[in-house]
Amino acid sequence: MKKSWYFLLILLLPVCVQRNASAQVKTGIDVLAERGFDLLQGKRVGLVTNPTGVDSHLRSTIDILNENVNLVALFGPEHGVRGDFSAGDLVGDQVDEKTGIPVYSLYGKQRKPDPEKVAGVDVIVYDIQDIGVRSYTFISTMGLVMEAAAARKKKVVILDRPNPLGGYRVEGPQVEEGYFSFVSQYSIPYIYGLTCGELALLLNEEGMLENGVKCDLTVVPMEGWNRGMTFDQTGLQWIPASPHIPHVISAFCYPATGIIGELDPSMIGIGTTLPFQTLLTEKVDAEQLAAALNGLKLDGILFRPIHLKPYYGAKKGVPLQGVQIHLTDPSVARLTGIQFWFLQEARKIDHGFDPFRGKETRYEMFDKVCGSDRLRKSMMEEFDFSSLMKTWYGTAEPFRKRSRKYYLYDK
Repeated sequence: MKKSWYFLLILLLPVCVQRNASAQVKTGIDVLAERGFDLLQGKRVGLVTNPTGVDSHLRSTIDILNENVNLVALFGPEHGVRGDFSAGDLVGDQVDEKTGIPVYSLYGKQRKPDPEKVAGVDVIVYDIQDIGVRSYTFISTMGLVMEAAAARKKKVVILDRPNPLGGYRVEGPQVEEGYFSFVSQYSIPYIYGLTCGELALLLNEEGMLENGVKCDLTVVPMEGWNRGMTFDQTGLQWIPASPHIPHVISAFCYPATGIIGELDPSMIGIGTTLPFQTLLTEKVDAEQLAAALNGLKLDGILFRPIHLKPYYGAKKGVPLQGVQIHLTDPSVARLTGIQFWFLQEARKIDHGFDPFRGKETRYEMFDKVCGSDRLRKSMMEEFDFSSLMKTWYGTAEPFRKRSRKYYLYDK
């Protein structure tokens, strides 16, 4: 009997344990630790991080630096340094209970570090796992920290981490004048194909920080990562990058649905156990929608009909139907277009389907996430994404060529 239970436990392990490839990438914090924290010795250190800032043993960068250098300040991005704030919640100044170190908010009344707080450190370290998407606010925080450091002539150290989508994928237009915001802080594509360290180098050297300032920047590169690697190939454990990005697949699906989620979060599965992985409506037939989307024969993508009732949110308990996105080959799938193909095909099935109607108060945020109002206006008029593909994807290759000089891996 004991042996039977043992084998049953072995069979169940894949359900409970994240299984990663054998390759083991060393992130910036592990590399810095192996070097004896040489860049930080004798310095007053400030740290920008959140729960994703961990070493290979899942120890928090906060605790690691607190034990090995003079860590005097923490700076909290969206969700806070310990992850105890929901998306959009304003983060206030506080004291970290575990270390007693003051935490200064970068997602409250102000999003750039206060000059007085910056004056109290010699170096600011940044260690956050992002998801390689422009609208994810951590890279905006990174850029604003670099600007604040430049103003006070303080050093910035970026502890590099993988781009979970890999280092080759570039999708979506760059931000146009008039649409810069905290979800589109810099004129880069929606998916930009760089690690946070590479992006920091580009922002610094291309004059993309405010008034073209440059900070004293050092990137601690990873070891063992290459541009073809997605996160599941790194051997690293995935830490939820935010409450609705609990798994690596969530990071892939965020750019596939997140933009139209600005109109209605329930439409992309927020409130269900599949955030960003579904495209849902109240009336469009799930079977017809799946057949129509599969009929497009999009590379590396299949759609499965699904019926759900959200557990929370504005449509809690409301029966919804639509499709679940299955990425059969993420290396060839064009992620950002999925949501717009959905709008196009759902409209063909049901001419009454119009998620823009009555959502005028959401247009500004939708446009900011897109980087302009062009896509929204065109979709509202025609619901035809096929005519927009050249515009949507057209800047990818020029940006890839421009950013190649900042590659730290596979140059």
